[in-house]
Amino acid sequence: MQISSFTLASMLALALTSLSKVDMQAAELTILAGGGITGPMRELGPRFEGATGHKLTFFFGTTPELIKHATGGNPFDAGVVPQEVFKDTGAQAKFVAGPTTEIARVGLGVAVRAGAAKPDIGTPDAMKETLLKAQSIAFLPASAAGAQVIKVFERLGIAEEMKAKTKVQPSPAAIPQAVAKGEAELGIFLINVLMAPGVDFAGPFPAEVQQELVFTAAASADTKDIDGAKALIAFLKSPASAAVIKAKGMEPIAR
Repeated sequence: MQISSFTLASMLALALTSLSKVDMQAAELTILAGGGITGPMRELGPRFEGATGHKLTFFFGTTPELIKHATGGNPFDAGVVPQEVFKDTGAQAKFVAGPTTEIARVGLGVAVRAGAAKPDIGTPDAMKETLLKAQSIAFLPASAAGAQVIKVFERLGIAEEMKAKTKVQPSPAAIPQAVAKGEAELGIFLINVLMAPGVDFAGPFPAEVQQELVFTAAASADTKDIDGAKALIAFLKSPASAAVIKAKGMEPIAR
């Protein structure tokens, strides 16, 4: 179901009006965020700032970068990160104890240069053949999503063959850019990241090998503004924010 811009704006206005009624002192908040959720956070961040007076500074990165940042003595107030970050005991200790709040999930997909023929990836066998025929692929191995892609290659029995074809990219956003420039034939990563200018989305991975990355939120154990951190997380769980997350190609998690 498509959501009109008027409806979405109305929903955001209601959410922000509710937040603005909360009695809190404006603060500067540093937020760790996975690179794969950049799109939604870039749009929702200013709206949250406008409603609360808080100022958000984002540190976007891959899972290894987020873990290094969190455990390296760098102060932050909250994280909206792949759940794999919390599997690192050092990073987990930097967040408040207790359950985290799941924000969104997204699967893996394939993109081609705009106007190019879309390959057959409808079944595991078809996808395997497509990958073996491809001259090159762009993705980001050193990330939670990249690790999932590698697991799929292993399951298809083509992990070694794909190493020679891989054009390693420095960031999620660089993947569709490389495909758009003709530097790689296929872009393989999170579906929402591949919905970008200059490329056409060829489709998701087949259900039999599909993987999902879950982004989860929590306040920092050392934040000096726990109320501000909690307010941001509550805002990200609002129906208005869920609509933005969905419009950006991710699946909001309701519970």
